[in-house]
Amino acid sequence: MSESYPTLGQCALVAVAFKILLFPAYKSTDFEVHRNWLAITNSLPLSEWYFEKTSEWTLDYPPFFAYFEWALSQVAKLVDPAMVRVYNLEYDSWQTVYFQRATVIISELMLVYALQTIIDSTPLGHRRAAQVAALSILLSPGLLIIDHIHFQYNGAMYGLLIWSLSLARSKSTLLGSGLVFAALLCFKHIYAYLAPAYFIFLLRTYCLSAKSIFRIRLVNCIKLGAGLVAILGAAFGPFVVLNQIPQILSRLFPFSRGLCHAYWAPNVWALYSFADRVLIHLAPRLSLPVKVEALASVTRGLVGDTAFAVLPEITPRTCFVLTLLFQALPLIKLFRQPTWENFIGAVTLCGYASFLFGWHVHEKAILLVIIPFSLIALRDRRHLGAFRPLAVAGHVSLFPLLFTPGEFPIKTTYTIFWLVAILMGFDRLAPASNKPRFFLLDRFSTVYIAITIPLIVYTSVVHQLVFGKSYEFLPLMFTSAYTAIGVVGSWVGYMVVYFTA
Repeated sequence: MSESYPTLGQCALVAVAFKILLFPAYKSTDFEVHRNWLAITNSLPLSEWYFEKTSEWTLDYPPFFAYFEWALSQVAKLVDPAMVRVYNLEYDSWQTVYFQRATVIISELMLVYALQTIIDSTPLGHRRAAQVAALSILLSPGLLIIDHIHFQYNGAMYGLLIWSLSLARSKSTLLGSGLVFAALLCFKHIYAYLAPAYFIFLLRTYCLSAKSIFRIRLVNCIKLGAGLVAILGAAFGPFVVLNQIPQILSRLFPFSRGLCHAYWAPNVWALYSFADRVLIHLAPRLSLPVKVEALASVTRGLVGDTAFAVLPEITPRTCFVLTLLFQALPLIKLFRQPTWENFIGAVTLCGYASFLFGWHVHEKAILLVIIPFSLIALRDRRHLGAFRPLAVAGHVSLFPLLFTPGEFPIKTTYTIFWLVAILMGFDRLAPASNKPRFFLLDRFSTVYIAITIPLIVYTSVVHQLVFGKSYEFLPLMFTSAYTAIGVVGSWVGYMVVYFTA
């Protein structure tokens, strides 16, 4: 196998060398966010961590991540003591930059380990496909853009997720799968979107008898319950003693934010917002009422909240109901047929539902869909057909995160080469399905991918040459709407594949 494809370790070493070259690259406000968290956890007692607000970038991740920042801060203060001072806002000495960039790379060892467990747990006949899928995740342009340029620690978090998914493959490690996922939730609460799939799968395979769903395996339930209590206690226990749980929850769930993030994430609400903008111009001809206050807003889908001029406003309750509905559908099949493949499919579809219909979704959350889907994209050619537009749309949708000229050739060249290499590799390895393929899905995938390069050229080069600084919202709006079509199309395609597999 290693004669045909490089090993995971070899690729990891090459990737590290490349990522080190990116140390001087653009860094977003997330860099200052994590520097500030280093300072908070190092300089202040635990009782003040979730109250500190000297910086606008307050601590808003669960306790395990705060403990992680504390551990990093013990080394950070040796590298540059000024880095961990709370009042040293926007501090970015070269020691600070290099230290924080290096910690992201080191933390990705968790991802490498988890991907190797996926390969090792795969039956020999499918191990080559598993290796290629693992390489696609390790070398993901999404992780490169978000973690190593924009700056976050998603690689380590997705490593925990993949390790948990790998443990779910064997009956002997089902308990470990649930406990690792519980720990992940205590690092980053966005993974709660995937929790319904875990709940159903563990209920069906670990807590209920395989012979009858009416027979409860009491010992297993006690083990799982005790493990969950222990993990939650380790994470939140100190704050329970301090009576700070309400304060932590207010930080973790700031419901005052609007429907759309600053840049429309490529979901259903991006298409809804785009349709509203189109209807503004058609309203006089169609005799539709237009809300003047929405027209006057300078934040129409670009910065902050989105106000709709023609279409009805969307409420958090609407988002919650739609998300719950489209998560429940695949869970019914998972309960009836609790196989590992169906579990990964349900995790993927839970990620889809939360991304497509959720409230104030960030574009970075598309990795919640891409990464688990990558593990089963090579199951057959029908799965691959649904994965292709997601792989293209999901990664192109991240381009606006890097808007500086220096990073343009990096993000475009790397992403295009990754897409060509990975999709060609996937195409060679995906076996034919014993179920009929869908003509429309195949044609949609081909046409959609063909339009990608012209879109990138227009939004990145042509628009500025033609319009200069006028209509600056158009490239973002076109990118968001186009990538939303790809993600929604992929979701519809995979829903059909999942329920007809």
